[in-house]
Amino acid sequence: MKQEIIEHLASDFESYSNHTQSGVEFWFGRDLQYLLGYSEWRNFNNVINRAKTACETAGHLIVDHFVDVNKTIAMPKGASKEIPDLMLSRFACYLIAQSGIPQKKPIAFEKNYFAVQIRKYEIIKQRINDWERLHARQKLSLSEKELSGLIC
Repeated sequence: MKQEIIEHLASDFESYSNHTQSGVEFWFGRDLQYLLGYSEWRNFNNVINRAKTACETAGHLIVDHFVDVNKTIAMPKGASKEIPDLMLSRFACYLIAQSGIPQKKPIAFEKNYFAVQIRKYEIIKQRINDWERLHARQKLSLSEKELSGLIC
């Protein structure tokens, strides 16, 4: 996949994120449907249902990651209509990408995107652990030097 396509898809995904008043990050299902290349909600809803099953199987509560909401859309002649939508956590977006049709380029990209994000998190976590271990060793070394000085 060309670099400009990858950058475009990544910025698109992140640009669609929203935040609740308490600062919780989420995406709307209808936005994710568009980003992942699904033209019909009913087809995308099948993917969502597989992702919900994966969420539950992994031991997570579905309601923590898939929140049902209604969205009002404008209709012709000034009318409006409520349609079902979802507020999705990043984890839910990940599960949906994993449950999607892999032949779709946006799905293939999202799978790679989440794999890279997970690896970045693992590296950061390892660096933090290494720093904490180094800091603890330095404190121990200083304590041993002080104790050695008191003994002599």
